[in-house]
Amino acid sequence: MEEKKSLKPHSIMWNDRRSGNVTGVKDVLSFDENSVVLQTEQGMLTVKGKDLHIGRLMLDQGEVEMEGHVDSLVYSGSDPAKKGSLVKRMFR
Repeated sequence: MEEKKSLKPHSIMWNDRRSGNVTGVKDVLSFDENSVVLQTEQGMLTVKGKDLHIGRLMLDQGEVEMEGHVDSLVYSGSDPAKKGSLVKRMFR
C-alpha cells in the first residue's frame, strides 16, 4: 500500500517589513543579506530585501524566523495542489 506524504501547513507572518516567520519550510536553498530562497510546501519562495538575517531555523518543525527590510516575497515553481499545466487543466 502506498503511503501519501502529508503537507505541513504553510504560512507567512510578517511584522512591519522588519521581522517574520515562515512555516511549511522544507529547506533553505540559499541566503545572503539581499535574498533568502526557501523550498516550501507550496513551491520555492524568494524573499528579497536588505540586511536579511535568519534568526532561528527549525527545519525539523518546518519553521524559519527572519529579520531585515523586506522588499518582496515571490513564489516560483508549481503548487502541489495544482497538477499539470494551465493548458492541460483548461482542456480536461
